[in-house]
Amino acid sequence: MSSCHAVLSTQLADAMMFPITQFKERDLKEILTLKEVFQIASNDHDAAIHRYSRLSKKRENDKAKYEVTEDVYTSRKKQHQTMMHYFCALNTLQYKKKIALLEPLLGYMQAQISFFKMGSENLNEQLEEFLTNIGASVQNVRREMDSDIETMQQTIEDLEIASDPLYVPDPDPMKFPVNRNLTRKAGYLNARNKTGLVSSTWDRQFYFTQGGNLMSQARGDVAGGLAMDIDNCSVMAVDCEDRRYCFQITSFDGKKSSILQAESKKDHEEWICTINNISKQIYLSENPEETAARVNQSALEAVTPSPSFQQRHESLRPVGQSRPSTARTSSSGSLGSESTNLAALSLDSLVAPDTPIQFDIISPVCEDQPGQGKASGQGGRRTNPFGESGGGTKSETEDSILHQLFIVRFLGSMEVKSDNNPDVVYETMRQILAARAIHNIFRMTESHLLVTCDCLKLIDPQTQVTRLTVSSPCLKR
Repeated sequence: MSSCHAVLSTQLADAMMFPITQFKERDLKEILTLKEVFQIASNDHDAAIHRYSRLSKKRENDKAKYEVTEDVYTSRKKQHQTMMHYFCALNTLQYKKKIALLEPLLGYMQAQISFFKMGSENLNEQLEEFLTNIGASVQNVRREMDSDIETMQQTIEDLEIASDPLYVPDPDPMKFPVNRNLTRKAGYLNARNKTGLVSSTWDRQFYFTQGGNLMSQARGDVAGGLAMDIDNCSVMAVDCEDRRYCFQITSFDGKKSSILQAESKKDHEEWICTINNISKQIYLSENPEETAARVNQSALEAVTPSPSFQQRHESLRPVGQSRPSTARTSSSGSLGSESTNLAALSLDSLVAPDTPIQFDIISPVCEDQPGQGKASGQGGRRTNPFGESGGGTKSETEDSILHQLFIVRFLGSMEVKSDNNPDVVYETMRQILAARAIHNIFRMTESHLLVTCDCLKLIDPQTQVTRLTVSSPCLKR
């Protein structure tokens, strides 16, 4: 009995305890080592990205830029390689975990069989088939593991070759064009945080869109949190201190804004287009990317010259709407009236070509300054904040029966050559809306519209300056 127990103890030590110890000391330690190496590579990559983000826009230094770019390339490539080997080891561990449990069990059973063979030959006949099946299963798992390892190694090599251009922080836009039809995007951005009146800090966080919300997640957090509601928001590129590729997001009510920095020009444009598409609530449609492509294409076609004015408005007019057959042309003075067929009019005869579009109202610098052929009209005078009219004169609207105030927003203005044709208004509004869509300008200046029997006034709500005045003769006309 003593010799039988000694044989059993030796077999258990070799066939059961040794595989478990080897799995714990070799395989698990390898995973932990790869995890530490991957963490170090990730930290090096973050440090390189931080140095690259701090490149000066005003003081260009080719040598410093080359060194920082090379550092980003090296650290990103190292992080990618380490990550792929780490994930390969994790997948391999799933197979080894099965073997680490099956081999000790198999060794234990074999040791027990050897122990009981001395006293019972019947047990050997019952367990041989079972042990044979277990051994065959172990061999099958080993073969699958070897095949999967070869496949993963080949995949790693292919990914390294395909990902080489992506290691550069600012990839070539010709090889990687900007996708302007996205309705979902995720990636790292630098967020500006104000720390004083003139000073600010930048924090790198992971941002992603979720429906109509922009979420942010700091490194190490389990889940992300709400950064801003971007439904009906406005987004535009901004020049921010000494940083490149910055853009600003402003909420629909204007109470909250955030300035973010993208890593590359491609990311910068894609983030702006994505947030713009989400702001229009395109993501709620059945096929968001197709809808975004159609909307963006319409915005580009809106400013494309067409053969005639009539063709441009054919798709915009409701069915059955009559078209005026004549138009009167005037330009800030007296050119007289001339009747002509609208179909024969070109765009240049209605809207002044090559003139800039004004997206905001410039406050007048003097009282009653007349407009110079602009759709925005005339200047105005500053109203007294104490309710009295300036210069001791009687207020123009004091005795008016109608005195109503409305809150309005300024869409835009551009120079036109006709002042009383409704088609000119349609054309002007269409071109201003198209320009806003192309340049991602969605914020509009708020004003107060005062309606009286004598005139219309557009008043700045902050300074109480009358920006625009339309008198009764203009209203009658």
